[in-house]
Amino acid sequence: MTEPMLKVPAAEAQRNFGLYQDKALTQPVAITRNGRPRTVLISIEEYERLKRRDRQVMRTEDMSQDLADAIMAAEPPEASKQFDHEVR
Repeated sequence: MTEPMLKVPAAEAQRNFGLYQDKALTQPVAITRNGRPRTVLISIEEYERLKRRDRQVMRTEDMSQDLADAIMAAEPPEASKQFDHEVR
């Protein structure tokens, strides 16, 4: 189980940045300003995991007919013709 998010005032985080970098390897560290979270320090592994989730996959059978029709009717922009040689 992951540890809960640590909350640290910005001035404290600045004074002991190396410490909070190390802590961020195992748990998110919320940097606060006036008692309110403003930013979060996380490990690169957690950041990359979150970025991978940015791309959502939808199965064709799960999309509406209107969306399927719109995709089928879509035309590539004129500028994309410069890449036609890559799909021949």
